[in-house]
Amino acid sequence: MTTISIDDEGVDAVYEGTEFRLERELIEEATEKRYWDVTDHEILQIIERDPELSGEPRRVGDIVR
Repeated sequence: MTTISIDDEGVDAVYEGTEFRLERELIEEATEKRYWDVTDHEILQIIERDPELSGEPRRVGDIVR
C-alpha cells in the first residue's frame, strides 16, 4: 500500500516502507500537466506500477486549496 501527502510543492510518499518525496517539477514532467491539474490517481501511478485506485480521482488543486 502507498500513502501520499500532497502539499503546494510536491508529495511525500511511503511505498513498501520507504519514505520519499516527489517534487512538483518531477510530477509535472512525468504527467506533462500543470501540478494543480494532476490527480491523486496519477500520482499513485507514478509511484506504483499497478496501484489499487478507489473513489473518484481528485485534482491537486482541489486537495491543496
